[in-house]
Amino acid sequence: MFTRAEPAVPTRPLYESVTVTVPARLHLGFLDLDGGLGRRFGGLGLTLDGPCTRLHMTRGGRPASDGPDTARARAFVERLAHHFRIDAEVSLSIDEAIPEHIGLGSGTQLALAAGIALCRLYGLDAGAREIATALGRGTRSGIGIGAFEQGGVLLDGGRGPAAEPPPIVSRFPFPEPWRILLIVDARSRGRHGDDETEAFARLPPFGAETAGHLCRLMLMAALPALAEEDLDGFGAAVTELQRVVGDYFAPFQEGGRYSSPLMAEVLAWLESEEVAGVGQSSWGPTGFALVGSEDDAQELSHAARRRWAAETRLTFAVRRGRNRGGEVAFDRAARPAVERSA
Repeated sequence: MFTRAEPAVPTRPLYESVTVTVPARLHLGFLDLDGGLGRRFGGLGLTLDGPCTRLHMTRGGRPASDGPDTARARAFVERLAHHFRIDAEVSLSIDEAIPEHIGLGSGTQLALAAGIALCRLYGLDAGAREIATALGRGTRSGIGIGAFEQGGVLLDGGRGPAAEPPPIVSRFPFPEPWRILLIVDARSRGRHGDDETEAFARLPPFGAETAGHLCRLMLMAALPALAEEDLDGFGAAVTELQRVVGDYFAPFQEGGRYSSPLMAEVLAWLESEEVAGVGQSSWGPTGFALVGSEDDAQELSHAARRRWAAETRLTFAVRRGRNRGGEVAFDRAARPAVERSA
């Protein structure tokens, strides 16, 4: 019998530098917080064309401190270097970062950017799921990992008994004409870290019947509507998912179904304007509306800015869906392959 040898780990970088770009995502809601079938959470998500996190890593040099979230990114690098037994003599900088704790997946995407950059710099072929597991990301949702791997609209199958992140079980492209109007309440922050863990621990039972309703909603409404590019059908399913999940989390949100009373007011107005669907990503404070075209989205954005002109805490932005994953660019020529260790 032959025993498979452990993969060789290079003792120093094989490339001069690498740049990794990872996209933000919307988390549109959990499907099964009951877990009676052995898998818990599950969820629907959407990859955005912006904002992004863009991280540049270079071999050698002193640790860089420029750019947002650099210290946090370096902590991810050090943890992963220890996991792979790499002496990580690298510097890094961040040109752009997804804002923290607003429901766009900043933590997982930063971890993936740092981890992918380190592994590719050293010639390791570890995938996004392996890296996320090593860094303790994706414990409840696989959407951020799927956004990096392939983009589009993603459905994950929930967390099972294994320690790895939930698998992506369905992926559709987000139709090119459709747009997403993002609304951010700058004075609000979504729950995260220990605060989020405590909230999940204090939530009441979800109920198998409710979970069944939401899973049926995805399989028999949301996904078929995507396949047929039926915006109204998809939007109605997303809005219903948001209603059920938002009301479940309401005891831990200032705005009841949403993160703040102001966000609830904005989303109620958008519903009255007959957009296809509305909701909030994760714990917020980012809300969204699904709109059929660029022109309609821009018109809606301008109307919202006029209506809430006195609320400087609110920002509005029109985004496309992103139907491709993250990007990895090697900025200089590879070093000779003989630098791989045995």
